[in-house]
Amino acid sequence: MQIKEIIRKIARGTTEIINMDGLEEKLKEGRSLCIKAGFDPTAPDIHLGHVVLLRKLRQFQDLGHKIVFLIGDFTAQVGDPTGKDQLRPKMDQKIINKNAATYKKQVFKILDKNKTKVVFNSRWLSKLSAQELLELTAHSSVAQMLARSDFKKRYEEGKEISILEFIYPLLQGYDSVVLKADVELGGNDQKFNLLMGRELQGVYGQKPQVIVMTPLLEGTDGLKKMSKSLDNYIGIDEPPQEILGKIMSISDEVMMRYYEILTDFDLDEVKNMHPKEAKLQLGQEIVKQFYDESQAQRAKDEFEKVFSQGQTPDEMSEYKLKNEENEQIIDILIKNGLISSKNEARRLLKQGAISLDGRKIDSEDAVAQKGIIKVGKRRFLKVV
Repeated sequence: MQIKEIIRKIARGTTEIINMDGLEEKLKEGRSLCIKAGFDPTAPDIHLGHVVLLRKLRQFQDLGHKIVFLIGDFTAQVGDPTGKDQLRPKMDQKIINKNAATYKKQVFKILDKNKTKVVFNSRWLSKLSAQELLELTAHSSVAQMLARSDFKKRYEEGKEISILEFIYPLLQGYDSVVLKADVELGGNDQKFNLLMGRELQGVYGQKPQVIVMTPLLEGTDGLKKMSKSLDNYIGIDEPPQEILGKIMSISDEVMMRYYEILTDFDLDEVKNMHPKEAKLQLGQEIVKQFYDESQAQRAKDEFEKVFSQGQTPDEMSEYKLKNEENEQIIDILIKNGLISSKNEARRLLKQGAISLDGRKIDSEDAVAQKGIIKVGKRRFLKVV
């Protein structure tokens, strides 16, 4: 593949590359480049927002470059101040370790396990002496830190900024020094941290890394960044039917964004398709990325059966009633993961979104009977 074609492929779905000449120069060297992306395990699952970067890593991997998937177990304890308007609470180490283990497992749905190096930055950051850390801080100034928009805003509003938060960009930048990264990938909200890597590499006598920035993916609401805490996410470990169903719920505008960032489809061809068919194709393609062709096809067939023909799915989870007690429908739904809490249940009941064999449930105290419970449009549970 020609250099220009490689760059065109890499540039699709990015917001900025710093610098393009440097990327071309590195690619012309003909060696296997070290491509780095860091993920702080602050939440338990990988969702499509993470996949934007992971797909870009896979593109480099398919071109023969060395991929370093960096799990920021040490930096997660510090907390990335990017986009935060207040002090971030310290995370429990047990939660960090649990989330990191999940990341390590899920990431290979996208990356080639045999060609990916997984590293934890606690391996070197935890060993920094006080003197080494102080030397690191000498390479940045308070004025430089306060120039970044989130710190500047908090400072002007009189909100607290801890010295620890100033350290975070330096630690992320130092990761690039240790790994001798040629290219670092990151979201466009990470620009300050990514540039710190270039700066520190120069200080340590290394050739500065190229930065490839990707956009923040909108969630299913089409408004805010995809996030588990906002419940607008699509997790890569969710069942195929759930992934496809969520894709079908997004707006046409967001659908085109997903096509550009999460697929290699020709966008002009997609624009000429009927929106419903385009969404079905998108849903199938995304499911296929995490499962396989047959499961993607089955998810599509199931969606059309349930939504176009108003039937119940062929496959659904089952729950066996306990004969000795009257079990409430809401408790069963929470126990089986169809809803997350009593608060969500109240909201769904108010919307008339919970039914048993087609009869709407309007009470929190409703007792379960044999039949099919439906929650919203996509969640089913067979009670036996």
